[in-house]
Amino acid sequence: MQTFRPTPDEVAADPIGLDAMLSDDERAVRDRVRAFVDAELRPHLAEWYENAVLPRELLPAFGELGVLGMMLTGDGLPGRSAVEYGLAAAELEAADSGLRTVVSVQGSLAMTAIHTFGSDDQKAQYLPGMAAGRIVGCFGLTEPNAGSDPGSMTTFARRDGDDWVLTGAKRWIGLASIADIAVVWAQTEEGIRGFVVPTDAPGFTATPITAKLSMRASIQCDLTFDDVRLPADAVLPGARGLSGPFTCLNSARYGIVWGAMGAARDSLEVARRYALDRIAFDRPIAAAQLTQAKLADMTVQVSTGTLLALHLGRLKDRGLLQPHQISIGKLNNVRTAIAVAQSARTILGGNGITGDHSPMRHVQNLESVRTYEGTDEVHALVIGSALTGLPAFR
Repeated sequence: MQTFRPTPDEVAADPIGLDAMLSDDERAVRDRVRAFVDAELRPHLAEWYENAVLPRELLPAFGELGVLGMMLTGDGLPGRSAVEYGLAAAELEAADSGLRTVVSVQGSLAMTAIHTFGSDDQKAQYLPGMAAGRIVGCFGLTEPNAGSDPGSMTTFARRDGDDWVLTGAKRWIGLASIADIAVVWAQTEEGIRGFVVPTDAPGFTATPITAKLSMRASIQCDLTFDDVRLPADAVLPGARGLSGPFTCLNSARYGIVWGAMGAARDSLEVARRYALDRIAFDRPIAAAQLTQAKLADMTVQVSTGTLLALHLGRLKDRGLLQPHQISIGKLNNVRTAIAVAQSARTILGGNGITGDHSPMRHVQNLESVRTYEGTDEVHALVIGSALTGLPAFR
């Protein structure tokens, strides 16, 4: 009886037999997104990153691919599983964290807010167009002085007859300068509420943040609201308090658990192929024990992080995923991905700091991913609170 021995490329592509854990539909989604990434994104990534460009036409392309609002159900919405979304997020972030962030801001944040808390009219007006990428949304929660503590936000919406008048500022708001609508969270006399704000409303200003060393193939903005007048039906009727934005954040955080492993996997594969091609001391550096030890350690880290992501995805599809479990995934997988990308860069030597290779770009991007949707410290405290029953945020 002949024993099957996989080739090195086959081992590298699936070291732990992940394919056997996925359904045919899940593999099909992954492969479709991977093919799109290879054909439409990879050839342009170095240029987009160097020039800090996010092409607006990517949004309709993402819509056609079916990755906007991927887990949402209803007319014109993809209605895919959490695992399918996770696999797609990993493929997108294997290209660039900024591009996966585009999908997260549109789908996990802005669309989830409207889908979960919006009126029937709001859902019908916005969601089909957002799923297609014809309407671009952003999500305004973070402020210049209110990041990890959103309850201290100072943006305020006051009633004026039947209208609302919005004043204040937000910071680090993805997609805002190309968005058609903004989901904005503000203090009111009734507590924190969410509003759907047209970006062409008088008094609304979005200013891109340009001095960035990370997430350059993406858009983040400062927002200001100078007495922006909104009609009564701009409010999201189902959202009161911080549970509204936190619901959206948990959806985005879940995507990060998968996405970070995509960046890590890409870094590992780039380093492996480079090590096989790079000759030093008359042999490929892949033959050196120290290089193989690095590749082995990175493979273990990517494999365990991906298994964690898959486990959390299965829980989410069963309706069992808890916030502290998302925090475990985000905390572990992002810092793991940074370590893998850094190690991959060392295998590339001096060539690793150029735009010709992805690991250094992944390191820079992942430092932003580490901070947004909850810092390491915030997620550690979420886990600690779940373990002890004693909140330690104050």
